[in-house]
Amino acid sequence: MKANNWELPDDLLYNDDNSWVKLQGDTATVGVIEPAAKSVEEFVFIQLPEKGKDIKEGEIYVSLEAVKWSGHLKSPVSGQITEINEELFDDPSLINKQPYKSWIMKVKLAHMPKSLMKVEEATEWIKQKYS
Repeated sequence: MKANNWELPDDLLYNDDNSWVKLQGDTATVGVIEPAAKSVEEFVFIQLPEKGKDIKEGEIYVSLEAVKWSGHLKSPVSGQITEINEELFDDPSLINKQPYKSWIMKVKLAHMPKSLMKVEEATEWIKQKYS
């Protein structure tokens, strides 16, 4: 689905802190939405979460730095981090280039998240935030 000039895959869920979530059974794969990834020139540094750590929805899960921006994103899910995308250590700009393929972490869910938006709701939110 399109939100302004941004693409939002229909099979993902979204939070209001610029993250996407792909649910597969009790595992959530989490990454950065395209509008956020493309709104900065290029990510040059990333601090990834720790594999094996328990994380709660709303906790910071990643810190990112671009040439003229730095910030943190809050986890859209709760559970145990089972995997991190180690390719991003060497090249965090992969997130800018392919935001929906360059996932950050995989989490074994403690429970199904309730605060995530489906693509229709996320499209409206993105149109307001990134217009």
